[in-house]
Amino acid sequence: MSEMYGYVRVSTKEQNEARQLDAMQAFGVSKKRIYMDKLSGKDFNRPAYQRLVKRLKKDDTLVILSIDRLGRNYHEILEQWRIITKEKEAAIVVIDMPLLDTRKGRDLTGTLIADIVLQLLSYVAQTEREFIKKRQAEGIAAAKARGVRFGVKPKEKPANYTEVRQLWEKGEISAREAGRRLGVAHKTFLDWNKK
Repeated sequence: MSEMYGYVRVSTKEQNEARQLDAMQAFGVSKKRIYMDKLSGKDFNRPAYQRLVKRLKKDDTLVILSIDRLGRNYHEILEQWRIITKEKEAAIVVIDMPLLDTRKGRDLTGTLIADIVLQLLSYVAQTEREFIKKRQAEGIAAAKARGVRFGVKPKEKPANYTEVRQLWEKGEISAREAGRRLGVAHKTFLDWNKK
């Protein structure tokens, strides 16, 4: 007997999955058949998704809210679609895009339209991800040009730094001892002396 499964993914533990879960239940997916990952969509190393794909069998249906829940990489989305629809011979329904519904009863034209829409949406999803990365890189470069510094703020040198450094330069104390006297790791002390 065929089963209907749902897959929900949120990118971070802080994101709320309620909208996706509500859509699954409204579509008729049983709560106990919904698999969820709280991980980035950048790859397919997601435990719940992997368990779900292993469980899928011929004539089962996988329901997702939107195509980007599978991932954001054009080739990976197409590959997962192929595995599910061709290898597993299961159907996929994308709630937000009714044209992406491979359940039985679809004619050749419906299947062709679903394939075209899938490729187009996968392309758009990957392009958007690349634009986000590009805008992020441009924003970081602009901030650096304005003098904004990223990363951990460098530690201030203590008042007794010069005195301790002179002892270290004369070989009277080790870098480790210099660090201890300054209240920093010896590596920090050595980094200060590279400049």
